[in-house]
Amino acid sequence: MPNLKEKIQTISSELKQQLAHLSQEKELEALRLSFIGKKGAITELLGELKNLTIEEKKEFGPLIQALRQEAEDGIAARKKFITEQQSQAADNQARHFDVTSYVPNAPTGHLHPYTLFIEEIQRIFLSMGYEIWDGPEFETEFNNFTALNIPKDHPARDMYDTFWTDQEGYLLRTHTSPVQARILQQRTPPLAGIAPGRTYRHEAVDASHDFMFMQCEGLLVDKNVTVAHLFATAQTFLRALFQKNTLDIRIRPGFFPFVEPGFEIDMRCIFCKSGCSVCKQSTWIEIFPGGLVHPNVFKACNIDATQYSGLAFGFGLTRLAMLRYGIDDIRLFHSGKLKFLEQF
Repeated sequence: MPNLKEKIQTISSELKQQLAHLSQEKELEALRLSFIGKKGAITELLGELKNLTIEEKKEFGPLIQALRQEAEDGIAARKKFITEQQSQAADNQARHFDVTSYVPNAPTGHLHPYTLFIEEIQRIFLSMGYEIWDGPEFETEFNNFTALNIPKDHPARDMYDTFWTDQEGYLLRTHTSPVQARILQQRTPPLAGIAPGRTYRHEAVDASHDFMFMQCEGLLVDKNVTVAHLFATAQTFLRALFQKNTLDIRIRPGFFPFVEPGFEIDMRCIFCKSGCSVCKQSTWIEIFPGGLVHPNVFKACNIDATQYSGLAFGFGLTRLAMLRYGIDDIRLFHSGKLKFLEQF
């Protein structure tokens, strides 16, 4: 049966040739069906054995079975190779994924207006030689009040609607000034820095008040620091923030237990000309209170007040952000309204 031998050799050759070029599992399955499926070429050869003599069956039966085994082994090996190639390709794609590539119509995130504003303020003060400080929001009574010349019997404590905690002597800080007390206890002058952060007071929420708001404490301590340095700092900062060389501001005396003398710097309300809820009908908004560090604060923090003097100021980041962006309701910052946030 020379024709049968030629068929076996031809099928074997075609099998090897086709296997070498396959790269998809779908193509491999089609090849399997064409060779060892119910109507495959090798299956048909096995069907021809019934027409052979016993001697011919002994001769060609093993050859056809060997061909079938060759096809099965070749298909299995090729399938393993294709799977490994696909896995490697997926791995390479993951390793070399371009995170900067542009995806059309993809939704994009953005920074909260608080974040944008704080970064801008930090850049201004960094350019003036100040550091950026941080402190805990869960604060001790000593750092929040006593070290700042506000002992337990001081009437100034009535100015703060404090959130006290179950742990005696601890509270949610009512201002960022405790960072001043911590720095003075830890560092030796000269020093200069600001401390932006969240503060908490038990206040009724309205367009200009919230129980949680942002403040920024500023402190500069060195020899021969005067009120002139405070006014120059305020002027330089406000001009840079509002990008104006002239600002409609006023300076008036103010009381703060941790400074002496104390001052309040107000800015003309940008929302009205005759009074509104933001300026409390006064047409002025308090934005930059401060003064010279009180000697009692230096004493509580073990700083020699005969050698050093300093200026301290604290302004409402939330209030300045409202002025900077023209926002007339403090509640919008935490409203979660996308139409508001997407403007930034």
